[in-house]
Amino acid sequence: MAVIDIIKSILSPGRSLDARPRVGTAVSDRSVRPLTRSHLRELVQVNSRCFGPGDGYTKYTFEYLLDDPRSLSYRIDDDLGSMAAFAFVMITDSGAGHLTTIGVLPEYRRRGLAAGLIRHVERALASRGTVTLMLEVRVSNIEAQALYRREGFVVVQRINRYYNNGEDCFLMMKTLFELEK
Repeated sequence: MAVIDIIKSILSPGRSLDARPRVGTAVSDRSVRPLTRSHLRELVQVNSRCFGPGDGYTKYTFEYLLDDPRSLSYRIDDDLGSMAAFAFVMITDSGAGHLTTIGVLPEYRRRGLAAGLIRHVERALASRGTVTLMLEVRVSNIEAQALYRREGFVVVQRINRYYNNGEDCFLMMKTLFELEK
């Protein structure tokens, strides 16, 4: 009877067939690690699973970001040490932070990883004296917009035809001065 219960639990609706352990919802600074060139191959693979065709960065864009001294990049691993989420932020010439991309594998979404990465990025920027963080998000990406609003971002502008497919984006910003206290 135990075998039948195990089979039922595997085949029950809502159960993922991915047997890898899940990352918990608690994200600490200890679980966020820097991304380096040595992670490039894995990063490209994870990126392709996070974003649809034409939406993610290329290997060459990641190489540029990983080599640029104005760029900060971070990852969160699952319990097996594989990348579950990543984020890149650039410090602009004017000293603002620009969250250029953030990705979480589908099976790890809604577990607080993106929010944890954003908070880590904010602390890293604030420690460097950066007081503003900005990002672009597709007008159609309601879930991401909700996350960014929960994290304190506000829409400051709509940019027409920002993406390759002609879709508009919202420019969202957040002031980090509260983090300096």
